Amino acid sequence: MSVSSPLASAAFTTPLAEDRLVALARVTEGLDAPGLWWLSGYAAGLAGRASTNAPLAPVVDAPAGARLTIVYGSQTGNAKRLAEQLARESEAAGLVVRLLRADAYPIRELKDERHLYLVISTQGDGDPPDDARALVEFITGRRAPELKQLHYAVLGLGDSSYPQFCAIGQKLDARLAELGATRLLPRGDADLDIESVANPWIEQALTRARESLKPALPLATVTPLRPLPAAPAHHRDAPFAAELLGNQRITGRDSSKDIRHIELSLDGSGLDYEPGDALGVWPSNPPQLVDQVIATLRLDGEADIDHAGQRLPLRDWLGGKLELTRLTRPFLASHAALARSDELNDLMAPGQQANLARFLATTQVIDLLQRHPAPWSAEELVAALRPLTPRLYSIASSRKHVGDEAHLTVAHVEYDDGHGTRWGAASNLLARSPEGTQLKVFIEANERFRLPADASRDVIMIGPGTGVAPFRGFVQERAATRPVTAGARGRNWLLFGNPHFRSDFLYQAEWQQALKDGQLDRIDLAFSRDQAHKVYAQDRLREHGRELFDWLEGGAHVYVCGDAARMARDVHTALLAVIAEHGGKTVDDAGDYLNTLQQQGRYARDVY
Repeated sequence: MSVSSPLASAAFTTPLAEDRLVALARVTEGLDAPGLWWLSGYAAGLAGRASTNAPLAPVVDAPAGARLTIVYGSQTGNAKRLAEQLARESEAAGLVVRLLRADAYPIRELKDERHLYLVISTQGDGDPPDDARALVEFITGRRAPELKQLHYAVLGLGDSSYPQFCAIGQKLDARLAELGATRLLPRGDADLDIESVANPWIEQALTRARESLKPALPLATVTPLRPLPAAPAHHRDAPFAAELLGNQRITGRDSSKDIRHIELSLDGSGLDYEPGDALGVWPSNPPQLVDQVIATLRLDGEADIDHAGQRLPLRDWLGGKLELTRLTRPFLASHAALARSDELNDLMAPGQQANLARFLATTQVIDLLQRHPAPWSAEELVAALRPLTPRLYSIASSRKHVGDEAHLTVAHVEYDDGHGTRWGAASNLLARSPEGTQLKVFIEANERFRLPADASRDVIMIGPGTGVAPFRGFVQERAATRPVTAGARGRNWLLFGNPHFRSDFLYQAEWQQALKDGQLDRIDLAFSRDQAHKVYAQDRLREHGRELFDWLEGGAHVYVCGDAARMARDVHTALLAVIAEHGGKTVDDAGDYLNTLQQQGRYARDVY
């Protein structure tokens, strides 16, 4: 009998030993249909969390009308952080709260929900976060129920440099109202300056929740499945000063890319991470860039400026507090008005979204100031620029291999656009810092991007360019755990691409040694410019489609890391083509197959 669906094959096999099946039979004996449905949902939730190693949330034993449900969909961790903040403050106010990641939310419970807050980001060109795809499809689809009993509010996160700014939050907000739900407060649309919108929204959301819900009822209890981990001493708002241990260029002299291998000490920090997590780095702007801005505007860099409760010299504001290397739409709008520029105003007119996005992506603040002069005062400039935000880098190491260190793979952004040298804030800081420098860092957990808990599972890792970073950690982790884990025979397959073999083969010696030692079972390479026709990682996927599909049918997990706008989309398209061709499926069925893998935690992406 041929079974093509991974779900169908699961129905005919069980990972449970006979004694556990007997115990399960005792537990379910006498349960009616509703009880069995509840148990299945409970078990599915546990399985979903176990598959991603996500921390277990408390189980709230309270009727739907007496609790507040907070659901988040997060790509880089910001929506998760804000949802957790809202949950903490709600619990402190005496409310019964359950906090769930979008892919752990039991969709069938939506029809009975009474109070729901959604915190969700938008990525790329109006796409939902990977962990929220199923929930968004359900709410916006034809199967969504009437929700006349629901009171809700939505906080959307996005980047106004993209045409579809906060599109997912807007779509869910409108759709819930269309389904009959009552909006408790206006939707929040937070730009990269997240806190300026998020903090007032959370304050209003808490006030409305306290008005709608009474403090925790005496009979309502919160029973943790296991103690939640204590908050680390060091986090985003209290970073650790990590010593830079190593800073090595790992591309050749003739490469057009300056890729750095960075090693940082976490000794004494109390910070921990797993392969797949990210390291947040608080950047500072290049001193040369700060000088250019001050000189262009003819301002006094030593003048003290009061803003947001702080008094600092202008040079300090521009050096370590405000964004200079990322141009935002709000600043562009303010500058256009001050410069009285018809050209800039036309760029922000309706129908110009694509041109505006391209302009914001290729223009820095200094370019705007130099090409379109405007009479900024120091006070106005400080108030208009967006606060500096941390940059996240996929960690390129396993603690089991490197101890109290975290390694990064960083592309140094430095180029001449014809008007002068331009830099990336964090990458320039990392590239120019000598060993011994103290850098402000924190860990950003990524529960969606974890190695399978079952070490016998195969993994397929697709990481062109610096997207290979987390897979260095994956291979180190699997190599360290294999000798001490029973049945840890899962194979490792890496697909890597870059422009040139001779100058851009990142970690070449390590991969070759891993192959020799049996820690890496297969590697396929795509060096796009070493031949007349360009070859990319997605082309290798199609070339080896038969083997790829066989691995998937055998239970393999597939991971993708790198550029969201092009590479991740092209890889996704290639995966669909492979599944359709070698699985004998229609395009729609191939999409369902891949969606099922994602829901099972077997298709994970870390894209940016």
